[in-house]
Amino acid sequence: MASALAADICALVSNAWSWWWDAKNRADELWRSVLTFMVAMTIVFSYATTVKKRRRRDGQPGPPPGPRGLPLLGSLPFLRRDVHRQFTELAREYGPIFGLRLGSKQWVVVTSASLAKEVLRDHDATFANRDMPVASRVASRGGLDVAWGQLDDPHWRPVRKLCTRELLNGASVDALRGMRRMEVRRTVGELYGKAGARVNVGEVAFMCAVNVIMSALWGGARLLEGELREKMGELMDLSVKPNVSDFFPVLAGLDLQGIERQMKRLMGWFDGMFDAIIEERLRVMRGKKREGASGDFLETLLRTRESGSSEIELTMDHIKGLFLNLLVGGSDTMATTMEWAMAELMHNPDRMTKAQDELHNVVGDDNIVEETHLPKLKYLDAVIKETLRMHPVVPLLAPRSPSKACIVGGHIIPKGARVIVNAWAIHRDGSMWEGPLKFEPERFLIGSEVGKGDFRGSNYEYVPFGSGRRMCVGISLAERMLMYMMASLLHSFEWRVPEGLGEVGLEEKVDVVLRKAEPLIAVPVPRLSDGRLYV
Repeated sequence: MASALAADICALVSNAWSWWWDAKNRADELWRSVLTFMVAMTIVFSYATTVKKRRRRDGQPGPPPGPRGLPLLGSLPFLRRDVHRQFTELAREYGPIFGLRLGSKQWVVVTSASLAKEVLRDHDATFANRDMPVASRVASRGGLDVAWGQLDDPHWRPVRKLCTRELLNGASVDALRGMRRMEVRRTVGELYGKAGARVNVGEVAFMCAVNVIMSALWGGARLLEGELREKMGELMDLSVKPNVSDFFPVLAGLDLQGIERQMKRLMGWFDGMFDAIIEERLRVMRGKKREGASGDFLETLLRTRESGSSEIELTMDHIKGLFLNLLVGGSDTMATTMEWAMAELMHNPDRMTKAQDELHNVVGDDNIVEETHLPKLKYLDAVIKETLRMHPVVPLLAPRSPSKACIVGGHIIPKGARVIVNAWAIHRDGSMWEGPLKFEPERFLIGSEVGKGDFRGSNYEYVPFGSGRRMCVGISLAERMLMYMMASLLHSFEWRVPEGLGEVGLEEKVDVVLRKAEPLIAVPVPRLSDGRLYV
């Protein structure tokens, strides 16, 4: 009987081994890949656990503490939609730096200003690369843009320098003043025509911002507005959709959820739009046959490409990648911040009154807001800073990935880990901020927190735009645009909650950016008696 049982076991193993290597169809191949991966991950996990224990015994820096998770899946099944809040809760349990495994990827989350300083300044060069999701790799054409390009890519620095020098420095932002004025005044006029009706504040802010950005990029405001917003929404949705390929990179080639294929189709639409715009501009340039740019970014890039004066060979993919960065990053983040600011002011009507009183004193009721007024609007500036503190546009900043193993907070961060700085938690840290859950613009005008309002990367208690080599390149444009839009809308209109909607809600949801859970719907009522000020 024993020999027969042994024979049966041998036959069973033989059949399983034969199936493993001689799959006859696609389903068998898929299961074979999954099982192979699971076996390999079990071996790796067991080995890593042994190494951790040995390292602790030897007194060497160990990995950050954190939840153990499940075999193979790690903490992936327990991840919530409000991940910024979940990571804040985990920091209370495990400390200001903790690690967790999501699939086969190791994540490390930093939740204090001092540790953010280590990552963003002290070890900036080590942490300057991106951990690029599959969807973003497709959208950035393999990292040929500013947002997702890698530090060790020879193209990244020259492309970033070209972008900041030609479009986003102080002089260039000043040169776009006429475009901003035209679009903001047009928005005010359209709202005047809708006085007393319900409007979607975020939608209004988005269309104004995207038209300013398109005018700056290629002089083509109001192009494909409705369809463009729809496609940008699809891009955002695909970018944040949980993807098996990101959590288990070994399975990325299978594209099990089809996210890579969907993003490639979507990029085909954007390529078609950009190709048409570029071809038209090349035709005009051939007709002009002159040197010098016309004032928009596209012509500057095309002439730079033709002359070969750039530090790199500038390709059409570089140009398209930059356009997508600026369109999506600029318009959506500005609109989201403005929606939050208006929601907070409507939720705190005494702050709304203070902002409008300041506008009355600086601008007057027989005049319109001009950008020359902005430096005098100290309270409005504080409102925007407080909005960015409570509702940072990208609450977890963009993910970084160390180019080599590095020690942060006394813990070893492995090469290639995904490192997250939880700006949302840092901005609400009660040990750093007084009354951190209250909307208090005054904190940036009086008291001990006045100096904390510098959001240009030198104050690690306040990092809404990041810091170091990878901080946002568009701060100057965003600051100017936000101030001008907010000042114009607050000066021109009273903003009221529609009947039947009750109190303005401040619930959040996280996509790529931190949005209001429900769009802000408000009723604009003209404040100025002279209708000619709305034309």
